[in-house]
Amino acid sequence: MIHKGWMTWLFVTVVMAVPMAHAADAQRWSDAKANAWYARQPWLVGSNYIPSDAINELEMWQASSFDPSRIDEELGWAQGLGMNTMRVFLHNLLWEQDPKGFKQRIDTFLKIAARHHIKPILVLFDSCWDPDPVLGRQHPPIPGVHNSGWVQAPGAKVLDDPSHYPQLEAYVKDIVGSFAHDDRVLAWDVWNEPDGDPSSNYATEPKDKMQRVAPLLPQVFAWARSQSPQQPLTSAISNEGDWSKLQSLSEIQQTQLTQSDVITFHNYDFPESFYRRVKQLRTYGRPVICTEYMARSAGSMIDTVLPLGKKLGVGMINWGFVSGKTQTIFPWDSWLHPYTQQPPVVWFHDLLHADGTPYRQREADIIQALSHAPKGVVPASAMLFPVDEAKTKAIP
Repeated sequence: MIHKGWMTWLFVTVVMAVPMAHAADAQRWSDAKANAWYARQPWLVGSNYIPSDAINELEMWQASSFDPSRIDEELGWAQGLGMNTMRVFLHNLLWEQDPKGFKQRIDTFLKIAARHHIKPILVLFDSCWDPDPVLGRQHPPIPGVHNSGWVQAPGAKVLDDPSHYPQLEAYVKDIVGSFAHDDRVLAWDVWNEPDGDPSSNYATEPKDKMQRVAPLLPQVFAWARSQSPQQPLTSAISNEGDWSKLQSLSEIQQTQLTQSDVITFHNYDFPESFYRRVKQLRTYGRPVICTEYMARSAGSMIDTVLPLGKKLGVGMINWGFVSGKTQTIFPWDSWLHPYTQQPPVVWFHDLLHADGTPYRQREADIIQALSHAPKGVVPASAMLFPVDEAKTKAIP
């Protein structure tokens, strides 16, 4: 009898090998092409976006809960702040449920975004939070808990069964292929935090998850690249290590840095950490975009990090736009200590209240000032402590 584990290994090997024959046909962008693309863009500034009435990407996109009017209103607020991009998560289950309808809703979203002069980055897969996504009505938020309903893509059951991988390939190729030459799409983020640590919040998180994701990630790049998109591909590096020392990094991190057309990263730390990370990534000679930052109580703030990113020429996309069902105004440790009695003293993520008013007007002023200034220019009004010299003379 052939051992089941050996059969699984053989199947994975065969499935993984098939796209490699085509990988050479569509190569990673050269440094010159990536830098030329970035030079044509405005300074990129925006948020990770989900409508305030959606708890996760499934609720955002399913036909029964897709809400174009709310999206239009909220992206209008983003335009008013001077934002020109949004990072938006898709999901393979949505495509499996209704490929045509899902693509139509993506097209509707892109039409709305284009009206507000916003070009989104579309995210294909995500390894964060609940590993058991289920289509249909989503559960309500857990009171006082950060991101209590966000779901992974693909889920653990699909990731654990290589027989589903051809369907993942079909999803990637159809979605990327359908919008590969669409000027309304800025870029493709093929996998969000693929090496995210298994969360203790979910008992069903596979213990060997990284061993499954590591060989799959380069194939996702190959599947997307086979469609010859005019937009760059990326996957943001986020975990520990000296990112300038490629050979010392994990297999997943090495794939992210060697397969991304433009380099993206996440940083929720103090500005000195942000600066150090940018310096490490500059060694690769490609454009650098931060696709997740801003955790106020952890030291990452609009006041300090955003002007630094502008000065360094780094595109900046913070986590969270409008406070809503994701409840990301609560910090990560709300999983251990839910904020059920009162909200945190300082919001963790998110920029706006549900009615569109800023959580903090000063943050809105900084975003507007930076977005309207030329590339590389940080106007005085966006500095940490803007000073009116005439008024200071009157201070005794």
